[in-house]
Amino acid sequence: MLAELQAGDAAAGDAALVAAMAGFRSLAAETALNEWPARFWSLLLTQPGLRQRTAVAIALDATDRLGELGSGPRAALLLRLAAGLAEPEAAAVLHVAPATYRMALQRALPRHADGSADPQAWQQLREQIHRRIKTLPPERLQRLAQARDAALRNAAPGAAPPGRRAPVQARPRPRWLMPLLWSLLALCALAFAATFWWPAGLPGGWLGDGPDGVTVAPLAEGSGPAERYSRDAGLIADGDFGLLADPQGEAASAAVDFDSWLAARDAGTIPAVAAPPAEPAATPDPAGSDRAGLETDAQEGE
Repeated sequence: MLAELQAGDAAAGDAALVAAMAGFRSLAAETALNEWPARFWSLLLTQPGLRQRTAVAIALDATDRLGELGSGPRAALLLRLAAGLAEPEAAAVLHVAPATYRMALQRALPRHADGSADPQAWQQLREQIHRRIKTLPPERLQRLAQARDAALRNAAPGAAPPGRRAPVQARPRPRWLMPLLWSLLALCALAFAATFWWPAGLPGGWLGDGPDGVTVAPLAEGSGPAERYSRDAGLIADGDFGLLADPQGEAASAAVDFDSWLAARDAGTIPAVAAPPAEPAATPDPAGSDRAGLETDAQEGE
């Protein structure tokens, strides 16, 4: 859309876009990845088809002043509205200072008859450009996508396409390599088997003079473990050093239950003297029990 509005014609804009995509192939290999957007927009604006503007094929609105603007202010305006670039990025695309870009953008702003800025016309122009971007015909989008894919396929001129690379001919293997490898393998097998068949002990006492050619010597008595810390250092490193350094606090922590009871008694939350235990209530005996019969017999005997 930027190329179309800069040129004033959709066909001219698409042709400039295709040429820019084809020309960007050689620049991409020599440019850092974060600089690709600025280099591409710069390459697009330098296309010959965008240097002269023709009438817009489909007018945006009566407030469209793009045809009245010069090439530089129109590019500054479209980089902001169509490309969505910030001021530093747009200034880098045009290879000007940010202050110069800001001045060109102010010249491109819609204005009233008295020369004051017209924010409503600016917002309307922005919405119309975005609407044009969102409503591009599917056929045109497909045509541009095919041109982009063609540019990507030809990114490395002269290189064979993926899947069609010429097979690399393997270097012939020397004839003496395999016999040498088999010989080394046989020598390793023989050396391993010789470890089971060799007589105990090697000549000359190579391993030692003891039984089976091994020298055996008793170990010296070991000394006790060296003391790493002094007593004071051990106390300081103790996890309960706070209690060990405060004997009164340790004694108070041991009597915390009694102190809690004293505090509760002084506060009046518990009685000073414990109440005597209540006697269990006597339960009446059921009628006709043995106890009632014994009492009756005792009265009769009296």
